[in-house]
Amino acid sequence: MRRGEDFSMVVGRAELMTNQGRGSEQALATLTCARLRDRPRARILIGGLGMGFTLRAALDALGPNAEIVVAELIPGVVDWARGPLSHLFGDALDDPRVEIRLDDVGRVIQSGRAHYDAILLDVDNGPQPLTRGRNGRLYDVWGVRRARFALRPQGILAVWSGSPHRKFKARLRLCGFAVDEERMRSPGQKGHVIWLATRPDNAAW
Repeated sequence: MRRGEDFSMVVGRAELMTNQGRGSEQALATLTCARLRDRPRARILIGGLGMGFTLRAALDALGPNAEIVVAELIPGVVDWARGPLSHLFGDALDDPRVEIRLDDVGRVIQSGRAHYDAILLDVDNGPQPLTRGRNGRLYDVWGVRRARFALRPQGILAVWSGSPHRKFKARLRLCGFAVDEERMRSPGQKGHVIWLATRPDNAAW
């Protein structure tokens, strides 16, 4: 939906994202990439293209040898990024560090062991899906373990959520991650949460 220069992504009656509230989506990348400074060839996976705020922040934070895979399930979102939302994306989609995959991020995560230094998930509304029940598989025990399987030692699973979720935080720890929780305080985004879950060096497969 568009009103003047304001854009929003809506599924049914649920508003998923607007171009006015972007602080937590950017923080998902900046907080993660700050922990990857000693990895000049970091390879990260972003689940969900959205309005490109996480991707743009990751590109700004990572060096020239990094690789960013963006998994987006809906082709129309990529079309919007090159069309009516192109002013938000700039040249991000054409950056040589970026690969766009039209696929479910869950399938991309399952593509192999120790592929990524970080996996950033901003899918649906986080651990409490609003639009697609199957998205819950990303956040259950099976999904969290698959993400750990896909991460390199000391890799980071960064998860955005529209609200706190104590059970999910506990689930991350149950699956062997060391967990930090960041609560966002930016205008219009109070209540948003980012978990930064680090896979230990000695985590068993």
